[in-house]
Order: sequence, then structure tokens, then C-alpha cells
Amino acid sequence: MNILIVEDDYMIAKSISMALEDEGHHYHIANTAEDGMNAVREGMYDAVILDINLPDGDGFQFAKTMRRGQIDTSVLVVSGRASVTDRVVALRSGADGYLTKPFDRQELIASLTAIVRRANGHSDSRIITGPIIVDLAKHEVMIGKKRLNLTSKEYHILELLSLRKGSTLTKSHFINHLYGGIDEPESKIIDVFICKLRKKLADMTGGDNYIHTVWGQGYVLRDSASN
Repeated sequence: MNILIVEDDYMIAKSISMALEDEGHHYHIANTAEDGMNAVREGMYDAVILDINLPDGDGFQFAKTMRRGQIDTSVLVVSGRASVTDRVVALRSGADGYLTKPFDRQELIASLTAIVRRANGHSDSRIITGPIIVDLAKHEVMIGKKRLNLTSKEYHILELLSLRKGSTLTKSHFINHLYGGIDEPESKIIDVFICKLRKKLADMTGGDNYIHTVWGQGYVLRDSASN
């Protein structure tokens, strides 16, 4: 995933970014509300990790501004304020989750994964497409009872396709998800990744293909297979 961290405390931002890196996610750090809002308006992020106390505003207003601007990116508030009132205000302002500092890294990643999953209409951590089971919690793919061996890039492509199942994703979506603006290659590399991923899936599904090409637009994962 590609995550926007809106946090002015260097040590906390560093801790969050390291936790994301360990899970293979990309991130961008904004130290002010203004920089964060500019980033979320311009970039394609899977989620925003948001502090409440910012030098030029507060997270409550930040979330409200996002929702009023029709920005539906998932928001996880991470704050040292633990009162019920703060939690309620955050959720009513448009946040999707609330985590109190100090936090455990595993809890952060689990909370983040959960809100992104729910935002895309998935109630379970396992997303099933035909015989393909993508387990977002374990970062693994099963075909029936057999584990499918994928590279990190292949897994994250299938993860994104599964989260947005039924929606056509452009190559820009994949590039942003895989590289997060860092050393981005030419978009044709996505065709190469998709080709390899399709072959691995077909080898274990009897030749069935669940990743469909939408000519001139991109790729989409559907429950119905083609050969």
C-alpha cells in the first residue's frame, strides 16, 4: 500500500514509516496540515495516518476537509489523546479508525489493513476470487489448500486487484501502489508483472484466468474466469 503520514513529531513519524517499510508498504510524510492536504489531493494513497495536534491545524478539521472535498481515502487517527470524546469527534469528523499512542507496530498495521479492507467493501481479511484466496493479514495467497509462491511485487499487485475487485485499475494505480513515487519505472513493467502473475495463477487453476484486460484502460479482477 501507499500511505500518507501526517505527523509533525519526527520520532513518531520515523517509527510509523519503519513499521510500514517492514511490511513492504510505501509512504510519504507531511509535517503540517497544509502539506498533508496538498499531498492527499494530488496523490493516490490507500490510507492516511493522521495526528490530531499539527502545527497549523488539527486532525479533526483535516478529516472534515477531506470528506467535504469528496476525498474518500481511509483515515487512521494516531493520537496521544485517549479520551472517548476525542475518539467520537475523530470518527464523526470522517476518520475510519483511532489508535492511541504509544502503539504496538503490529496493532498499527492490523488497524491500517482493516480500515482499507472495510473501505473497499471486504468484511474478512481473506478475499476470495474463485479458487484464489488472498489473505491480507498473512500476506499470502492460497489456491485451494496450496500456497502460491509470489514475489513481493506480484503479491502486492494481486492484493490491490483483490481490494478493488470488479474495478478497472490503470497502470498508474499499480505504479503508485508498488513504488509510491520512488524510482518509478516505465508503466510497461506492469504488463510484465501481470503476465508472470497470470501464468502462476493459471498453472494452479487449470488454465483459468481471473485477471481481465480492459483494453486502453488497465486490468480488473473478476470472479468469473476466462481461458
